[in-house]
Amino acid sequence: MKLAAMKPRDSRIAALLLLLVALVIAYFALLHWWFVSPMLDVNAQMADLRDTQSRFAAAIAEKPQLEQRIAALGQGQATNNAFLPEDDPSAAAAGLMQRVVDVVGSHPEGGSCEVSQKMPVPNPPASDNEPYRKVAVSISLRCDMQPLAAVMHDLEQGTPYLFIDDLTIYRNPVAAQQNNAPPLEVQFTLSGYVRQARAGAGAPAAPAPQASEDNA
Repeated sequence: MKLAAMKPRDSRIAALLLLLVALVIAYFALLHWWFVSPMLDVNAQMADLRDTQSRFAAAIAEKPQLEQRIAALGQGQATNNAFLPEDDPSAAAAGLMQRVVDVVGSHPEGGSCEVSQKMPVPNPPASDNEPYRKVAVSISLRCDMQPLAAVMHDLEQGTPYLFIDDLTIYRNPVAAQQNNAPPLEVQFTLSGYVRQARAGAGAPAAPAPQASEDNA
C-alpha cells in the first residue's frame, strides 16, 4: 500500500513546523542553557543585591533617629517601675518568691491556694555591656481554679513586669481518687529583669557624662 503524496501546501506547512521545532531545539541546546539562563540568574542575583543594599541603606539612614530614641528610653528607665526594684540578682530572686507568696495570700476567695515549692533558677552570667539581667524562680502551687486564675492575672498584669513560662497544670491522680475535685498542681517559671550596673559606673556622678554625650 503506497502512501498518498502530500500536497504542496501541506508539505510547506510540515516543513515550517519542522523548521520551528529545529529552531526551538537549537535555541535551548545552543543559546538558552549556555547564555540566556546564566544571564537570567545573574540578573536575579543583582536584583537581590540591590534590594539588600536598599534595605541596609534605609537602616543606616534611620540609625541617628534610633539612637536618639534609645537614649530617650534609657533616660526614662531611671524612673519607671517595669524592672525589679532590687539591684542584686539573688535579692531579686528572693523578692520574686516573696511576691508570689503575697499574691497567693491576697486571694483567699473561691477556694484554697498555697505555694508548695519555690526556688531560684540559675541563669547564665550576663556580660558587662548588657543593661539588664534576667532573674527567674521556679514556683509550684496547689490551687483551686478561681484563686489560680486571680494569681496568674496579678503576676502577669502588674508591675514590675513579670513573665510566666513553662506552665504545667495537672491533677494529682492519687488525690483525684480520694477527692472528686482535688486542687490543681501548678508548676511554672516566673521571671523578671533587674538593671545591671555598667562597668565603671559605680560612682553616682558617672551617668551624667553619658547622658550629655547621648544628648549631643
